[in-house]
Amino acid sequence: MTVLPLLLMAPVLAFAHAGKALEPHDVWTAWRFDPGVLAPLAASAILYLRGHGATRAQIASFWAGWISLALALVSPLHPVGEVLFSAHMAQHEVLMLVAAPLLVLSRPLVPMLWGLPLRWRRAVGPICRWRGLTPLSAWSVHAIALWAWHVPRLFQATLTSEWVHTAQHLSFFLSAVLFWWSLFHSNGHFGYGTAVLYVFTTSVHTSILGALLTFAPSVWYPAYAATTAAWGLTPVQDQQIGGLIMWIPAGVVYLGIGLYLFAQWLRESESVPARSEYAD
Repeated sequence: MTVLPLLLMAPVLAFAHAGKALEPHDVWTAWRFDPGVLAPLAASAILYLRGHGATRAQIASFWAGWISLALALVSPLHPVGEVLFSAHMAQHEVLMLVAAPLLVLSRPLVPMLWGLPLRWRRAVGPICRWRGLTPLSAWSVHAIALWAWHVPRLFQATLTSEWVHTAQHLSFFLSAVLFWWSLFHSNGHFGYGTAVLYVFTTSVHTSILGALLTFAPSVWYPAYAATTAAWGLTPVQDQQIGGLIMWIPAGVVYLGIGLYLFAQWLRESESVPARSEYAD
């Protein structure tokens, strides 16, 4: 397994930031069928369909992740995120905590490679041997991306510059892919116990960031001050909701994944004495 097929989906995010501010009465007609988004999504879907070698669980995981990624970028959630900080936060959480881990769990390398013509398969195969980052490196990259982009000056820049906004979404999605890959597919080297530690610490520092946003006495991102009123929210209320989204629902996802990894750790620990006893 490698993260290369997931990294190839990155161009999808690079074209997801065109359009004007959205008002509530237009929300259900705000689906964005940008060719720059649809083309990479369609290409990845066709490539996966052409291939084979995945289990039913992996297939289900891939399509759940693919649909989540598509909804985050094509549905009204994206344009609403340009006028509400809370919607923007929800979009980020879908990218990092839904689409990224589901796509990583699907192990798309094998079916996608089989979906390529033979000549391309031979050329891409050696590149796919890259094994990604260690859990500590991936944890660090993801944490830096999360905290750095929430610095007011940088976050404000994403609302005024297409290129900066694109860089933010790419950073969130790609660092999340690397993070989840290092935890789900490096257990043979680092163990489930290490994975539990990194999930727990990520949950802690993201919860701290969410709490800071929730209880901040002033608005961190004034650019939203002119757009929240149409949605019946003050800028502070909008920021509080965004903080809660990062704090509570995201924390529940981390808790669920952490419990799963912990259960795998216990199962692995119980199997070691059994194997030793059998060997004796």
